[in-house]
Amino acid sequence: MNLLKPIRIWLSPEKELLQSVRNIFGFLPDNISLYKLAFCHRSAAQEKVNGMKMSNERLEYLGDAVLGSVVADYLFKKFPYRDEGFLTEMRSRIVNRVHLNKLSVKLGIDLLLPSVPPGQQHQKSVHGDAFEAFIGAIYLDKGYDFAKKVIISRIIDVHVDLDRLEKEGSNSKSLLIEWSQKEKLPLEFRMAEEKGHGRYRQYMVELWVNNELVATGQDYSIKGAEYSAAEKACSILSLREI
Repeated sequence: MNLLKPIRIWLSPEKELLQSVRNIFGFLPDNISLYKLAFCHRSAAQEKVNGMKMSNERLEYLGDAVLGSVVADYLFKKFPYRDEGFLTEMRSRIVNRVHLNKLSVKLGIDLLLPSVPPGQQHQKSVHGDAFEAFIGAIYLDKGYDFAKKVIISRIIDVHVDLDRLEKEGSNSKSLLIEWSQKEKLPLEFRMAEEKGHGRYRQYMVELWVNNELVATGQDYSIKGAEYSAAEKACSILSLREI
């Protein structure tokens, strides 16, 4: 049966997408339509039945839950002697929007989004959205255990530097606070929104400097959202991290 897979690639009208998934993640999809949908941002979606647009938003929602669950389990086993606060914060730093955008580009997922208007790519975080939608597609196509294996062996173990990530968020926040004090500019993190329920609740925090909105961050913890906003602000203000 495995001998037929190379033939299936070359005969498929979606052979480029099949090859890309295999090259990046080491497997061939069974239901390629799921992966096509994962890379269809709402800005490029076409009208469908009953006026609904078929985009990757539902897959993004599903992938977010799967990714959060896998990362939580991975960290729980990786750090058997660290407390709940550390585990929650580390999970937040791995799955926050800034980090997922970086992972998406690093993996080459951004190259699979040719129809997204260039001006919307960074503004709308479409790379990170597609990353989560892709995880949702793997889950529906191959099941939870397979998705977990791909996330750990092809993403976390290869592309996530846990030691650096542990220091990165706090460094950005510390650097920003130090800068604001030096410049004598008031800095404030403001809670803007809460979305979701229970373990999937996410927080959106706004970062204001001198009463001007500079950046926003979203994460599973308030601290994580603050770190995300601080990292964005450091980039916007051209502050070099420690």
